[in-house]
Amino acid sequence: MTRTSGADAVAGAKRYETQIVRFLREMIAIPAESGRERERCERVKAEYEKLGFADVRFDGIGSVVARVGEGPLVIMMDGHIDCVGIGDPQAWTYDPFAGKLEGGKVHGRGAVDELPAIACMAYGAKLLAERGLPPGVQIVLVASVLEEACDGFPLMHLIETEGVRPDVVVLGEPTNLDVYRGHRGRMEIEVVTKGVSAHGAHCERGVNAVYKMAPIVADIEALNATLRSDDFLGKGTVTVSFIDCKTPSLNAVPDEARIVLDRRLTAGESPESALEEIRALPHLGDAGVRVLAWEGQAWTGAPARQEQVFPTWVVPEAHPLVQGVAAAAQAVLGRAPAISRWVFSTNGVATMGRLGIPTVGFAPGREELAHTTDEWVEVADLVTAAAVYSLIPEDLAQRMRR
Repeated sequence: MTRTSGADAVAGAKRYETQIVRFLREMIAIPAESGRERERCERVKAEYEKLGFADVRFDGIGSVVARVGEGPLVIMMDGHIDCVGIGDPQAWTYDPFAGKLEGGKVHGRGAVDELPAIACMAYGAKLLAERGLPPGVQIVLVASVLEEACDGFPLMHLIETEGVRPDVVVLGEPTNLDVYRGHRGRMEIEVVTKGVSAHGAHCERGVNAVYKMAPIVADIEALNATLRSDDFLGKGTVTVSFIDCKTPSLNAVPDEARIVLDRRLTAGESPESALEEIRALPHLGDAGVRVLAWEGQAWTGAPARQEQVFPTWVVPEAHPLVQGVAAAAQAVLGRAPAISRWVFSTNGVATMGRLGIPTVGFAPGREELAHTTDEWVEVADLVTAAAVYSLIPEDLAQRMRR
């Protein structure tokens, strides 16, 4: 099969620029926090059907799934469809749900994290279908739900419960058109101290659970400075991300205090070692320690539950998937993309972290703009990304013959 040049791929993507931008803006215009994605999912399903993809459907938890081509080499391209909330609407320069197009940029909630990937992957697959897929290659497009609530869960469901198992996965979290091959893992750990309540006027009669927690918080701050570091993934970290207490009234001694820790795991650390570090804190005393579990409900009504442990993962730089995506990007960009990693967590905690399926990331948008009140993406980068997505299967078909 003749390989498509980067220039030809860009020219093809440029023909669809208006449709890509319109699709992105229309997705942004539909609010879709985790568990409330139905209307946006319906919009994506309609686009997939318009583009002529096969087997377009909602899975059991509401993710939109479509197939392009047939063959034993299955390439999954995933972009999550849900977004976080907007916070204070007055803090936004542009209406977060307007999908404002100005100055060659599309603005709004999800304009980075990560609706561009859904639009660009769809039109990249359309371009490839028009040219003709490489023999033996199948693309599975996924617009996944619930990622912001529990990253990894939607792909674990699709792969483990519904049996849609890919050979490789390309994620659409923002990489600024570079190629990412891993990130730190994470955990959510709860620490609870118990006390004895008493009237605030006789506080000496009680045992203040907040006071018991205070030195533990200081221990955690000190622990963070001692955690190991990795040259590629960076340093392991732990921080108190939530704190509250239970008290009979505002003039009583609290009888329970609770904190939640965000623990980021670098290479060489494990969930077990992280828990042992907390249990060994000098002032832990009789405080309780446990890993939290997330429980929610998909927009389909399906219940969802997962322990809040998200594995660290890294794909070797020499892996054919990393090199194939980098080669596709270079053909379009005219330069070698940086090969790096995310600072935050992604659905890769399921595919590579739990299931060992080689996974990389490539997408437009800057990671540091995710979850901010100033999300935007360059229109030119949308065209570039669609062109790269259209080339990836061609390159992988050569590198990963089965």
